[in-house]
Amino acid sequence: MLERPDSKAIDRKSRIAMPSTVIEKQDPDVRIHNFDEVYLPFDEESAKAAAGRCMQCPAQACIKACPVHNDIPLALWHIENGEFADAARIFRMTSTLPEICGRVCPQVLLCEGACPHVKKGNTPVPVGRLEAFVSDYLRRSEGLPVERQPATGHRVAVVGAGPAGLTVAELLSKKGHSVTVFEAQPASGGVMRYGIPTFKMDHGLIDEKTEYLEQLGVGFVYETMIGEDPSVDDLFDQGFEAVFLGVGAGVGADFEVPGVDLDGVYDATPFLIQSNVKERDRPSHLNEPAKVGSRVVVIGGGDTAMDCVRTSVRLGAEDVTCVYRRTEAEMPGNVRDRQMAKEEGVAFRWLTQPLRFVGNDEGRVVAMECIEMQLGEPDESGRRRPIPIEGSEFTMPVETVILALGYWPDPLMGKTTPELETHSWGLITIQDEETGATSRRGVFAGGDIVLGPALVVRAVAHGRRAAEGIHRFLTGSDGQAN
Repeated sequence: MLERPDSKAIDRKSRIAMPSTVIEKQDPDVRIHNFDEVYLPFDEESAKAAAGRCMQCPAQACIKACPVHNDIPLALWHIENGEFADAARIFRMTSTLPEICGRVCPQVLLCEGACPHVKKGNTPVPVGRLEAFVSDYLRRSEGLPVERQPATGHRVAVVGAGPAGLTVAELLSKKGHSVTVFEAQPASGGVMRYGIPTFKMDHGLIDEKTEYLEQLGVGFVYETMIGEDPSVDDLFDQGFEAVFLGVGAGVGADFEVPGVDLDGVYDATPFLIQSNVKERDRPSHLNEPAKVGSRVVVIGGGDTAMDCVRTSVRLGAEDVTCVYRRTEAEMPGNVRDRQMAKEEGVAFRWLTQPLRFVGNDEGRVVAMECIEMQLGEPDESGRRRPIPIEGSEFTMPVETVILALGYWPDPLMGKTTPELETHSWGLITIQDEETGATSRRGVFAGGDIVLGPALVVRAVAHGRRAAEGIHRFLTGSDGQAN
């Protein structure tokens, strides 16, 4: 493995002048007819050239901006020198899911946003695409080592097979602990499978990850909702010594307007599952594939809204519009996804609030009554509050409406687990930020059930800290007798 380059020996002036990297994508006219990943993989020479723009700056701002603190400069140095497998191993030192984070992280807000090239008005080094490239390279050329320490005899239950839960399962299994993952859905992945479309991330990556964890000895129990039967208490009664809660925040926000129950009005998550998830992996009540009419409206402004509009285009809708009650400047989602939606023909209607949905005699939505908005003073989110403009009501014809209005935690876990402290409609309170320990002894938590809807990489970071905290708890190295 290469040593880190001497920072003083790097010619930064020449590197800052290097042309920006072109990230190849499927042409919009082609990709709207398939669900394959939009971004095309690097070839080896392009990857080396892209990584060669890294200035190896001593401030290492990209490392600090990464929630798992990947050693990005060192990984890029390896890529620049053609050491792709070594670069992948650098990413894997701090991330359990580099092949996925490289695809779905909003790098422009994290590592790439901190790149010095941005300050010079250039495009940043494409860290995410390079991370995905080398991670794929390592898995295909060498595979991942199936190595674990001798069995300790300790048993851990992981509730939720999303990014946080899978991270905990991998790290604890490698330490020799027996890990069983309980998942409410028919397959693993959590939001990665049931919330992220395949045109952003091939779901086969999750299948590969699950197979790897099974080789490590991790057990999976599907279609089991912990909190109902069995409860967390039942898991302890079954002999598990620690429980990690990584159930996410997957309850769709309510939208209380007349007509919301009409046929043709979807919640975002069921719509995405029916459109992007293989039938074998869908819950039985979502077996039927989603169908859209020619006119589709998606209400919302975040990443899920962009996933829904782009999915609708691929399902054959001719007229797809995103309706948002603020302006584009206030939209919280990834700007790159929004740009790709525009490339794919999606229209945007800003400063618009739906008032009610109108149905026909068969009970199917045919129109949406709206009102125009204007922005007032900032609200608690820091964004300017949308205010209705009196007398500006209008009607839009629609055939399908998709509600992508955000998510809440499921309060079930807090209601059914004695001594487990929660707040804000069900988010789990963490007592020790370094370990993810909750108010209930032996119970740890992380990911969206703690943060609210957040990023995959932040869930991975939570999983890493919880895995270490659980290991210390099991072995008594936290200072407490177990």
